[in-house]
Amino acid sequence: MWKEELETAQYAAVEAGKAIMEFYKNVDVSVEYKDDHSPLTAADKAANQRIVKILKNRFPSYAILSEEEKDDKSRLDKECCFIVDPLDGTKEFLKRNGQFTVNIALAYRQESVMGVIYVPVAETLYYAVKGFGSFVKSREGVTKRLSTSRNTEISSLRVVMSSSHGCAQMDEMIEKYRFTNLIKVGSSLKGCMIAEGKADVYYRFNPTMEWDTAAMQCITEEAGAIFRQMDGSLMTYNRENCVNKKGFYIINHEKNLFI
Repeated sequence: MWKEELETAQYAAVEAGKAIMEFYKNVDVSVEYKDDHSPLTAADKAANQRIVKILKNRFPSYAILSEEEKDDKSRLDKECCFIVDPLDGTKEFLKRNGQFTVNIALAYRQESVMGVIYVPVAETLYYAVKGFGSFVKSREGVTKRLSTSRNTEISSLRVVMSSSHGCAQMDEMIEKYRFTNLIKVGSSLKGCMIAEGKADVYYRFNPTMEWDTAAMQCITEEAGAIFRQMDGSLMTYNRENCVNKKGFYIINHEKNLFI
């Protein structure tokens, strides 16, 4: 199920990654700032154009919710909605640290049922379909199934956290549980690390948007992780309000629930 959607999303993500890398090689990238003061580059726009064109051509009846598109509320009447972040981690892109991704998910009846995350610098593709597992394909074309770690020892717990978005609640959690193995990384790579077993937990107290989490949720859950909003409720998608107000957590094991 969702085979054609997955293949199309994978192709679109890689094509967007190629567009991004054309700008990444250029040191002088022009930057605009949106109303929320977040940066917007020509790379964001070019990646968005490629993705939207590919998705619309192949699935014209599906809705598309993208960070860089004007929100068309008619999407709320559609069962299927692609949720797109054409360049997740624009701040990391501008820092030139390679920690940015292309995120494409499919929401069916408000549930994330397919996720694709592409890492342009590494040419690495993460993907999952609900009920069929989570996978990563390397630059060399080698595909492996993903599985979370089983680590529940607080003293060695690998805590992945944002490199650009700190918050007081996270600082308090680190102090309370004396976490020392902290991994700071940008974009949806945090979720990918948990899916790969390279990190154990990710707590995000700050608000995010649907396009920040939709692909990551499917990929981490299919790898065995637990993904919930901070109050323990399920995250839904293709909502009227796209802000994830409650925050969320991704943990490798229920024993690592600290809230």
